Amino acid sequence: MTTAAEHLGELLRIPTVSRAEGRDEGAFAAFRAALERLYPRTFGALEVEEVAARALLLTWRGGPGRPVVLMAHGDVVPVDGQAWSRNPFGGAIEGGAVHGRGALDDKGALVAVLEAVESLLGDGTAPSGDVLVSIGLDEEVGGAGARAVAALLAERGIDPELVLDEGGAVVTGMVPGVRGPLALVGLTEKSVARVRLVASATAGHASAPARGSATARLARALLRIERRPAPARTNPALTAMVAALGPRLPRPLAALPPARTAALLAPVLGRAGGLPAALVRTTVAVTGLAAGTAANVLPGTAEARLNVRIAPGDSVEQVLRRLRRVVRDRAVAVELDDGADPAPPSPAEGEGWDRLTRALAVSHPRATAVPYLMVQASDARFFAERWRPVYRFAPFAIDRDELASIHGTDERLRVDALEAGVAFFRALLTG
Repeated sequence: MTTAAEHLGELLRIPTVSRAEGRDEGAFAAFRAALERLYPRTFGALEVEEVAARALLLTWRGGPGRPVVLMAHGDVVPVDGQAWSRNPFGGAIEGGAVHGRGALDDKGALVAVLEAVESLLGDGTAPSGDVLVSIGLDEEVGGAGARAVAALLAERGIDPELVLDEGGAVVTGMVPGVRGPLALVGLTEKSVARVRLVASATAGHASAPARGSATARLARALLRIERRPAPARTNPALTAMVAALGPRLPRPLAALPPARTAALLAPVLGRAGGLPAALVRTTVAVTGLAAGTAANVLPGTAEARLNVRIAPGDSVEQVLRRLRRVVRDRAVAVELDDGADPAPPSPAEGEGWDRLTRALAVSHPRATAVPYLMVQASDARFFAERWRPVYRFAPFAIDRDELASIHGTDERLRVDALEAGVAFFRALLTG
C-alpha cells in the first residue's frame, strides 16, 4: 500500500459534498486540516492563501522561469439515491484501488499534485519558475472559488506557461479503430447555459380541461427540441485530434488532410449519439420540470429547466434563437438564466504543450497525447478567459467502467494509476 493511496483514502472519508442549497462547513474545515497534516512540507514551505472562502492558493517560489498553475478541487457531488457496493465515504483500499466519492473527481488529482510537491520538497528540488496550486472547494456548484483565484492571479500580473486542470485521461480502445493508449488532453471545453422554457395558458378547474394547456404546450416544445438537435459540426479540437492520430486512423481517413477528415467524421459522430455526438454538437438536457400546486387545478404555467452545453463555434445567442425557432410557440417563452460562450481552444503545440508531453513520456511512455474537446465544465474555464495554454487532463489510466463511475456509483482509482499520476506531476514540475 502506498502513502499516496493511504492519503487519498483518508481524504475520501471526509464528506466534502457541495450542494446548491448549502454544505457542511465542518467537513470542509476538516478537509483543510487533513491536507495540512498529510502534507506538512508543502503547507510549511509554500505560501498559503484562502481566496473568497471557497479556494486555497498555494504558491511555491521558484526560479526566473514562467510560472505553472496546477488546478484541482476538493469538493464532490452527492451520492443521494445511488446504490454503492461500498461505503461511498469509506475510503477503502481494496482490490488494488481506492474506493469512494471523489477518487477520480477530483481528490485523486489533488493528491497526485500534493504528493509530487511534497516529495520534491523532500528531495531539495526547486522549480524553474513559480508553481501555483489552485484548490477549488466549490467546483461542483459553479466554481466561485476558482473564478476568484483567476481574477487574483490576473491582478498580480501572472503570465503562466501552462495551466492544467482535470479533464481527459489515459484511455485504451475508446477511439474506434485506434489501438494503444491515448492521453486525451482537452484543448477547450463546452460552455454551459441554463435556460428555462415557460409555457403559459389559462388556469382552470381540472374537471373541464381545454386543449392547449400549459403542460401540453411544454411537453410539445420538449419533444420538438429532442427531435431536432443542433447540427453536428467539426471544430478546432476535433481537427487537432485527427491530426494527432494521423496514420493510426483507419484507411482511407489516414490519407486525407485532418480538416477534411474531421468534416467527414462530424456527421458520423453526430448520428452515434451519446458522448460521440456531444463532441460535435451543442446538446440540450432537460434537468427539471415544474407545474401546478393542487391536484384539481389546471396550472397557468408549466416550466422546464434546460442544461445546454455549447460547442465551439456556437454561442449563447445562437442557442436561444435556435430553441425559439424549434419550439415555434408564442405561448412558450425561452428565457436565459445564465450562460457563457465557449473559450477559444489552446494550441496543441508550443512550450506548454511540449512540457506536458515530456512529462507524459515519463509517466505513461506508451501513450500518445491526443487533443480533444472536453464536454463537461471545469474550473479551467475561468482561467481560459485570460490565458493560453489551458489544458484539461488527469494523468490516470482508466477504463470504461471507471470512467462511468464519475458522478455515478462505485467511483474508484487504481493504486497503480495514482502512482503514475504522481510521477507525471513530478516530471511536469522538473521538466
